[in-house]
Amino acid sequence: MSGDFWVSSGHHLADRSDGGGLVVTDDFLRLYLARPEVVPPPDAGPAERTLHARLMAEPRLAVEPDWIDDLDDPDARENWRVLLAFRDRLLAHPTLEAVYLDLARRGTQGTPPLFLQQLVHVILRNALNMERNAFVLRAAELLFRPQRLTIHEGRLLLADEERVGDPRPAAHGSPLTALFEDASARSLDVLAPETADGYRARSDAFDTVIDFRLGGPARDGFARALEHFVLHMLNLPVRIEAIPRVDGPLAWYVGLDTDATRIGDAVWNGTPLPPDDAGRVVALFHMHILDRDRVLDRVAGEPVLLILAHGPDRVVRVKPQNLLTGLPLGDRIS
Repeated sequence: MSGDFWVSSGHHLADRSDGGGLVVTDDFLRLYLARPEVVPPPDAGPAERTLHARLMAEPRLAVEPDWIDDLDDPDARENWRVLLAFRDRLLAHPTLEAVYLDLARRGTQGTPPLFLQQLVHVILRNALNMERNAFVLRAAELLFRPQRLTIHEGRLLLADEERVGDPRPAAHGSPLTALFEDASARSLDVLAPETADGYRARSDAFDTVIDFRLGGPARDGFARALEHFVLHMLNLPVRIEAIPRVDGPLAWYVGLDTDATRIGDAVWNGTPLPPDDAGRVVALFHMHILDRDRVLDRVAGEPVLLILAHGPDRVVRVKPQNLLTGLPLGDRIS
């Protein structure tokens, strides 16, 4: 498998630090300014159009408060304040990885989910630069793109939530679209060993489906993607394996999403789970932290349970920051 992948992350527009992290450039900042949500609409006033043009020319420009106050549309004023606050956060740290760690430590409130997903997207593109396994790359999409789940003929299928609901007509028919309850979805194909070589060429379309069954290459690929992410972000070597069930008491656990955290909390506290919650578990993993000197004494040698679940809408929404702040490390960020 050759060729670039996830070009839409903008990784090629960032510089690299001596430590391998991503360094913000003016061209990388222009990616945000060029987003359709940011480009002034046709009916925007001259003040907003001027502000946008000045920032496109000089993305690091210090913006005076009255420039925002002069905008006619109150929604535009709020949007620009959020965008500029995020830009300033990007510029306040040496790397994008440091930005995300700071957000994980201090909390992500006030940062739009879209911006968080974009950060994880480009950071993972950096972390997986040398990865050749298409199932690892496709499974890594779970960390920055919500996935809709369905079960068909014993297969646990995950498809990109945005693509399943894409209103554009399908390029060619696919029976998978009906499985995901949206006949307007674009054509979908299940990633298989015989089609894996084509993943990179279509990776920015996010239009492949994975079979996430236990023992399959996609679930194992997700474990490998998590290993890459933890090593890249925390310089922490770990080994992660998918497991069918939990046997025995928990030494530690991390919920990889909001629903999984709630389920883990209930199990930890001995609280009975509602039937609906128990049925939301998508996958379980054991993480073995290989650098035992960094692990809390009471957990040393014990596996960390990782829980992945879906919401009531059958969508999996991973929160990668949970993995960075929730591990039993003596130097953990919390």
